[in-house]
Amino acid sequence: MRKKLFLLNVMILLFIGLLMVYSSSHIWADYKFDDSYFYIKRQAAFAFLGIIVMIIVSKIDYHVYYQKCKLITGVSLLLLVLVLIPGLGVVRGGSRSWFSIAGLSLQPSEVFKIAIIMFSAKYISDNFIKMKKFKTVIPILLMTGLGFLLIMLQPDFGTGFIMVCSIVVMIMVTGFPFKYFIYLGMLGIAGIVGLIASAPYRIKRILAYLDPFSDPLGSGFQMIQSLYAIGPGGILGVGFDQSFQKHFYLPEPQTDFIFAIFCEEFGFLGGVVLILLFAYLIYQALDIALHAKDIFGCYLAIGLTAMIGIQVMINLGVVVGVFPVTGVTLPFISYGGSSLTILLFSVGILVNISNNN
Repeated sequence: MRKKLFLLNVMILLFIGLLMVYSSSHIWADYKFDDSYFYIKRQAAFAFLGIIVMIIVSKIDYHVYYQKCKLITGVSLLLLVLVLIPGLGVVRGGSRSWFSIAGLSLQPSEVFKIAIIMFSAKYISDNFIKMKKFKTVIPILLMTGLGFLLIMLQPDFGTGFIMVCSIVVMIMVTGFPFKYFIYLGMLGIAGIVGLIASAPYRIKRILAYLDPFSDPLGSGFQMIQSLYAIGPGGILGVGFDQSFQKHFYLPEPQTDFIFAIFCEEFGFLGGVVLILLFAYLIYQALDIALHAKDIFGCYLAIGLTAMIGIQVMINLGVVVGVFPVTGVTLPFISYGGSSLTILLFSVGILVNISNNN
């Protein structure tokens, strides 16, 4: 019953996502590609592929990832290196983060997010009794740091930040002494300040976050248009496909800021329902983790759950102006083939862990 409710929740979110990708994108798609269905056709194809992947993965014993962890991590690291090479990696939105293969796109950083969670789950499983010592977690921190560095060279701060936070959650629930998190947190804050200071566009994003109306036609434009979308939605919204902001006001509304269009069309109550669906999904995934039959399965599920939950919180926070713009999509809802496929792959792993309880 637990597994069926979990899958039903995923399918509901996926269905909402397909509806919203069409609603938010068809005006822009018709203008750019002369095809109103351009984005929804691609998203539906990836959803279909993702469901097939989910079904297949749900039948594979998750202990395979324990056995093949080094290979998976090594290949994903190699992909992160190869994507940085001009001619192999494709630049989009200023980031060299994709491979383009036969018209399809693969984002290696999405693959590495799963790989590092598998690596960390295996390491924690093998060293669980020693996890209270700082030196024990050094291999996890080094591997995570290496992946973060390669992802930042693309650059893709949002994906790297989600990955790091997911691993921190996994370490935190092992009983690792809290005092070390204070030291690591201070180091992390210093690193983030350095990253922000090293890139002018990040400084502009921080300034736009603090006061988007200081540059309403520049760095603050997207945030302002997002708020202009959410505000008119009121309690019940303006109705499905009746959004005004998707008419060339909110840039690329089918991606990071799709929640703003959702709130405009379905209002405050619609937004609350969607958030509750995500909250229930996280609760269900944590329940799977708590009932896992071994430490590896437990921490693998915790890592995947943290990855999804943190991504949801960051995206929603950005859309409503709580966080600076980071370029993070809303799981199962935003347009993006690699992200959707990897998410459904993760769901397949969680289902298999549930099957083996």
